[in-house]
Amino acid sequence: MTETLRVVVADDQTLVRTGFRLILTAGGIDVVAEATNGAEAVDAVRRTRPDVVLMDIRMPELDGLEATRRILTSAAGEPRIIILTTFDLDQYVYAALSAGASGFLLKDVTPEQLVTAVRTVRAGDALLAPVITRRLVARFAHRDGDSAAQHRDLSELTPREVEVLTLVARGLSNAELAQRLHISEATVKTHVARVLAKLGVRDRVQAVVVAYETGLVTVGDAQPS
Repeated sequence: MTETLRVVVADDQTLVRTGFRLILTAGGIDVVAEATNGAEAVDAVRRTRPDVVLMDIRMPELDGLEATRRILTSAAGEPRIIILTTFDLDQYVYAALSAGASGFLLKDVTPEQLVTAVRTVRAGDALLAPVITRRLVARFAHRDGDSAAQHRDLSELTPREVEVLTLVARGLSNAELAQRLHISEATVKTHVARVLAKLGVRDRVQAVVVAYETGLVTVGDAQPS
């Protein structure tokens, strides 16, 4: 029997929380707690140890960005965090991704997209399509001077792994990587997994952030042909 996914929904709007709860419950996902601000979200995660947190950015008392940082630096089971926003290129979204969030969703997502997003992130995959990730990071890279990603060392990566990371940051999917590098998709997945492990990040979104913030890829780099 498949284990039920456990989710915390954090948003200061009652209608948003209620709507998400109904959608997720109908999709077979268990909403174990709701929070109206970041402080409540941190507490809810500590109490319930969910798999995924849907986190609004703009909340009273403690915003979603600081709540994300606190959750991911605590021993709270390290849930995957999906940032909720009404703006597709909100500067706070980039900061949240740098803090360790696994992706973001606009609040006008369809029920199917919401359920799929939660399951995708729980499975360990990045939520954002590569082209969206690249657009987001390219716009806001280098604006957060305190980001830990800027201090990461790429020296442990092999030349092939550096090449893979560069192409991932430029928006290529696994299938496109396989075609460009003339290797199988299984080999691509192995390379990507090793890159994530060496960088100490959990998914492709954080890897892309690192690629931009270390200067491996710069804003304005052309898509590879």
